[in-house]
Amino acid sequence: MIEPQLNNKEMKDLYKAFLQVKTSDECKRFLRDLCTLSELDAMSERFQVAKQVNAKKTYRDISKATSVSTATITRVAQYLHHGMGGYKLVLDRMKS
Repeated sequence: MIEPQLNNKEMKDLYKAFLQVKTSDECKRFLRDLCTLSELDAMSERFQVAKQVNAKKTYRDISKATSVSTATITRVAQYLHHGMGGYKLVLDRMKS
């Protein structure tokens, strides 16, 4: 089920804004203007966890490597396996 707040006009504008980004430098500049450093750190941390969960590493090894709590790892794994498929989509595209 898609949460209604993901389909409002403001969110759709944000999605369209991301689609305007063409390079990693542009992405960095846009994200830095959009987010606080703490928000960026949290997103980066979750993405690194998703990569390691996807690579079938143990939660203990992931926690040691990233200093992320097992609660966060569990939450990321839940979205990786039962979310909307966003993590899988991006991780698969990054392989090719």
